[in-house]
Amino acid sequence: MRIEQLLAAIPEAQTPAEPGDGAGVAGPDAAPLAALARLDEIPGIGVRAAQTIIAELGLDMARFPTPGQLVSWAKLSPRTIQSGPRSRGGKTGKGNPYRKVVLGEAAAAAKTDTFLGERYHRLVKRRGKLQALVAVARSILVIVWHLLADPTARFHDLGADFSARRIDRARRIRQLVYQLQVLGQRVTLTPAA
Repeated sequence: MRIEQLLAAIPEAQTPAEPGDGAGVAGPDAAPLAALARLDEIPGIGVRAAQTIIAELGLDMARFPTPGQLVSWAKLSPRTIQSGPRSRGGKTGKGNPYRKVVLGEAAAAAKTDTFLGERYHRLVKRRGKLQALVAVARSILVIVWHLLADPTARFHDLGADFSARRIDRARRIRQLVYQLQVLGQRVTLTPAA
């Protein structure tokens, strides 16, 4: 296929030929994987999607100093439209249709039991399905930037319970008690059995 021929000309993008060459092994002494194999580790991105992403973005992330600039260039960052004191959200923009399709398909990671899937489920409650999918596609693009910017970086899933683990329970209880007190309620805390 034409994509494979073009990627063959880029040595850094090559997938290792042998299965026992360090693929799937992460650690400080693990051999660095090719860019294609590192992108393939992300949930929702397969080999074809990784090839398309490399074809559209390239391997040199020096032109995007931060992941936010890559996301903005890809037209996946949310816009704020402000007129006087009022502000509202705007559309993300059109962008490259090939890149959008690949990232939209990769956002199918929302159906997995991973950090990206949990992010989708948290956002869909507040924002709706389409905006949650765009947010997951944005998160995938940020992950891609980190993997392509550092050749030794590997993808590690944070886990579906990442957000729940980060909540400071005592602080959250204080916030909820304060909100009820502001509404005129008197709160007495008793620990659950």
